[in-house]
Amino acid sequence: MIRIEVENRSGVVVDEPGAAELSRRVLAAEGIDESDVGIAFATPSEMRELKARHLGIDEATDVLSFPIDARDALPLGIPRQLGDVVLCPQVVGENWRSPLVHGLLHLLGYDHGPEMARRESELTE
Repeated sequence: MIRIEVENRSGVVVDEPGAAELSRRVLAAEGIDESDVGIAFATPSEMRELKARHLGIDEATDVLSFPIDARDALPLGIPRQLGDVVLCPQVVGENWRSPLVHGLLHLLGYDHGPEMARRESELTE
């Protein structure tokens, strides 16, 4: 079972059910049938703080990923914790789907490059 926890602390209305459904579709397409994933919608100031703290860059951004298990082999009986994706609706606007897919692919171990771009395009359509 794929468990998606969505938290909106951005102060704006977001499509939480749509984000959870897109996440399930992306993970299923990537062969993930059991995992926990967190999705948070954050304010620009929170995104700026997160990016400064974790990447050393002092600016707001559209999406950040915080992977945990990715596709690593896990001991039997240990549930997979893919990690968290944090999006800023004030930065992404109505076009949140592509940044969400991008963030999920990072949780799965993809790095920037042609393969990730191709996969992101396929899964966002």
